[in-house]
Amino acid sequence: MIVGIEGTIEKKDPTFIHINVHGIIYEVMVSIHTSNAIKENKTKLFVTQIIREDAHLLFGFMDMNEKKMFDTVLKINGVGPKVGLAICSTFTPQTFAKVVASKDVGMLKRVPGIGPKAASRILVELADFIVDGGTELNVSSSMTEAVMALESLGFKKDAIQKALSGCSGDTATLVKEGLKRLQRL
Repeated sequence: MIVGIEGTIEKKDPTFIHINVHGIIYEVMVSIHTSNAIKENKTKLFVTQIIREDAHLLFGFMDMNEKKMFDTVLKINGVGPKVGLAICSTFTPQTFAKVVASKDVGMLKRVPGIGPKAASRILVELADFIVDGGTELNVSSSMTEAVMALESLGFKKDAIQKALSGCSGDTATLVKEGLKRLQRL
């Protein structure tokens, strides 16, 4: 799995770049924010790789929070990489967190490819979206990661939140404690 890429830019477009890595040129899809942030000919990007039957796609981000936002919205049923990149191009991670926190359907409908139903579904699924920044946010980030880990094991979100209420610590500690408490429920 490719998680980062560093090289020289051969071609730059608002929605993609061609990056030369030791003679191999990769096409990397980027948001408009990332495209505007690339000022030099040599760049380093955080990457999400999506492998499909008909394509191997790379999505690059200058900001780790933007990559996290992209990866998070891709987990929502019905949201693909094209819409995920449109969200990243429309909102910064901080602005998106505010839109989700305020449950502003109108703002989310401004994103190309998102209608009222999709906007409502995204807001419901991302009720706990938080951007990393301070220590308070990192604690919440650990909680979010623990919830996502337990969901991937098949537990229901409401049971997980009940089990993790009052818990604190890093992600691994929260997952262990959550598993202990979920066995008792």
